[in-house]
Amino acid sequence: MSQYNEDKNFAAGDCNNIEFPGNSFEHCGFNNCDLSEYDLSSTTFIDCRFTDCNLSLVKLSDTNFRDVQFTGCKMLGLMFGDCNKYGVAFNFNNCVLNNASFFKTKIQKTAFNTCQLQEADFTSCDATSTIFDNCNFLNAKFENTVLEKADFRTAYNYVIDPTLNKIKKARFSLPGVTGLLQQFNIIIE
Repeated sequence: MSQYNEDKNFAAGDCNNIEFPGNSFEHCGFNNCDLSEYDLSSTTFIDCRFTDCNLSLVKLSDTNFRDVQFTGCKMLGLMFGDCNKYGVAFNFNNCVLNNASFFKTKIQKTAFNTCQLQEADFTSCDATSTIFDNCNFLNAKFENTVLEKADFRTAYNYVIDPTLNKIKKARFSLPGVTGLLQQFNIIIE
């Protein structure tokens, strides 16, 4: 039987007693929770906040994220492509998302602020109008990615092949534009 949770705040010790799969959380806060390797499959989160949580390697099969805010979270190896595709909406502040995969995920208008996205996979992702503010993309993968109107002006360490991705009207800073030219094997002095 599914359980509905509303307007609740969960702290570190509380999370050990929560049954997630198949349950719903609305207007809830999760603070300092270690949920690493938890199964969040078929769980619905609506207008929730995760602050300083460890969500590394959680299972996201058919998980619903609607208007969810992640702040200061460790989120290594998450497979966002496994989430329920309907209504996905989240934002990330000061999060570590290394080795995360957004494969075939629509993350339009998402804000990533001061995030580590090293070795993240954005293959076939739709990141239209997404803001990547002060984000580190070392060894991140962009292939067949829609980055139209995305903002990379303060992002760094990205390598994006304009011939393999849609970047119309995306915004880049002058020093960062070298990440668009790397595949041409040219020397910029």
